[in-house]
Amino acid sequence: MSTKIRKQIYIEPEQEEFLKQMARDTGLSEAELIRQAIDNQAQIRRDPQPDVEAWNNILTFIQKRMEIGYIPTQWKWNREELYDRKVLRGH
Repeated sequence: MSTKIRKQIYIEPEQEEFLKQMARDTGLSEAELIRQAIDNQAQIRRDPQPDVEAWNNILTFIQKRMEIGYIPTQWKWNREELYDRKVLRGH
């Protein structure tokens, strides 16, 4: 049997309602649901998944602007160039 550490937390009334409903729906204890939520957050932080769709949307946006001449095509879009442009603008 694993050793567990007791924690006491404060949650909002809406969160308590949701937690109790989830416990009823799943048959899991409220404590187990909280442990699972912590595990899920820990996994996301350890292994973040890139939002490929968001990156594709950004790339498409930039390409369209370049096609219409809105963005100078000579930009390299690297850190140094963007920093230099920010400094020149006085930001």
